Amino acid sequence: MAKPNQPIIIKKIKKAAHGHHGGAWKIAYADFVTAMMAFFLLMWLISMTTPEQKTGLAEYFAPAAVSLSTSGAGGVLDGSAIAHSGSQSSGSRPDISRMDPSAPRDAAYGGAGQGNAGNSDADSPAVAAEAYHSAAASIRQALQALPEVTPYLNNLQIDVTDEGLDIQIVEQYGRRMFADGSKAPLAPARVMVAAIAPILQQLNAQVTISGHTAAGVRYADRSYGAWELSADRANMVRAILNQNGLSDDHIRSVSGLAATEPYFVEDPFMSPNERVRVSVAFLPPPLPEALNP
Repeated sequence: MAKPNQPIIIKKIKKAAHGHHGGAWKIAYADFVTAMMAFFLLMWLISMTTPEQKTGLAEYFAPAAVSLSTSGAGGVLDGSAIAHSGSQSSGSRPDISRMDPSAPRDAAYGGAGQGNAGNSDADSPAVAAEAYHSAAASIRQALQALPEVTPYLNNLQIDVTDEGLDIQIVEQYGRRMFADGSKAPLAPARVMVAAIAPILQQLNAQVTISGHTAAGVRYADRSYGAWELSADRANMVRAILNQNGLSDDHIRSVSGLAATEPYFVEDPFMSPNERVRVSVAFLPPPLPEALNP
């Protein structure tokens, strides 16, 4: 018996090339490139900042361990002042610098030394150094509470010195404090100067205000140049301080120094040399009447 015809089945196997196993590697590579770009951008920004700005950034991310205590004073802090004894939070650092015990005790904070002239601990260098940092922290807190001056915080440089505080209202590229050739400060400068006045009033200190200009600036009016402009700007800052709570007995002198003391000595022509400097020198504690010569 003949077998029926069966179809012949031929199986052809096609070998496909290996795929790319998905696109996960692309996402990882994009993240790597983004991280490298952010890293080089950070390095570039750090290289462009001044030592004063680096110090300010370091203090911003490691704030002083201070607490607010209620006082009877009003003003910018609405009755709150920086207390000398604050609870230190985890990860923060104490903002008190120890001075050489042999250094002259020539500074006192208004709240630390008043009524304690005979107390050696009240007018010690450590307490004076604490007062400097407390005043600087009060100013920074007052400015951070004002959103309208947030873009201009770098224009106000605050440094703690052996004598007290050094506050400088500095011109920045794109963020000016005074109109070109004008003695009148712009709105952000007015707000910042007004904010520091009540804090300076609480200090047992003398304030010296000096105006400075950049070198090489030409003035249209020959009778009104760098000396006149720097003096008028310093006097305008003095007037704003007076209007916002700083009494005349706290002001020692107001002067215009033109371009004689540039902020950037290596380049006196730079715009940031245009500034007003407010130097706060703490007074020594008063001697008892029996010890007066």
